[in-house]
Amino acid sequence: MEQIPSVSLLLLLVGLSLASPVMKQVDGPEISMTKTILTINNRSSKFLLEGDIVTPTTRNAMICYSSGCFWRKGSNGKVEVPYIVSSEFTSNERHTIETAIKNINSKTCIRFVPRQNQADYLSYEPRDGCWSSLGRQGNQQVVSLQSGGCVTFGIIQHESLHALGFQHEQTRSDRDDYVVINWSNIDPDNSFNFDKTHTNNLNTPYDYGSVMHYDNTAFSINGQDTITPIPDPNVPIGQRVGLSSTDILKINRLYNC
Repeated sequence: MEQIPSVSLLLLLVGLSLASPVMKQVDGPEISMTKTILTINNRSSKFLLEGDIVTPTTRNAMICYSSGCFWRKGSNGKVEVPYIVSSEFTSNERHTIETAIKNINSKTCIRFVPRQNQADYLSYEPRDGCWSSLGRQGNQQVVSLQSGGCVTFGIIQHESLHALGFQHEQTRSDRDDYVVINWSNIDPDNSFNFDKTHTNNLNTPYDYGSVMHYDNTAFSINGQDTITPIPDPNVPIGQRVGLSSTDILKINRLYNC
């Protein structure tokens, strides 16, 4: 997350190590963004790759052979991503969604713009879970942000970056140089969520601090670490503050801005 030709959609985000903040449940212990996503999505009726990526029906989940997988850049050099936000969200939730995507606008060449009559657009909806498709799918494309858990700044940006074409950091092609996957702590039925993918890493370093990196115990069956950073196992991973510096760099490199 090599220069991005039209043959590759797989990219994973990378950046500076950030602190690993947590979110508080209303009536419970503090939990990370990863645990929030995976806990909520465990009840979803959809089959989700890596916990929150909708299984593609028209192409391989890891490779895109067409430039149509990406949002188009206009003559002004900006990449327009039309969107709508469901009226089913509360006014506060709508404000949080708008704030999170406008923050992406302010730091990259992406421009999330309210949809007028564009054929391809994102539809932020309070469905059953926190999930998104990978890259531009065409026509209406749902980004699900279930009320009561998914409508937080970090999760909104996480799912929005999936829609831009970014995968999880810990599945990028060079991850074994930076993390150890502890297979014995992962349910064998969920081990596919840790498969490495053939990714376009955009000549950027592995990013422990990416908003796309899952935390240490993602998909754990025993509470023990499933992902251990190396050589320093204490490096924080799984933050939910928002885009890291290298997340920003990768967005701009992917879209040639």
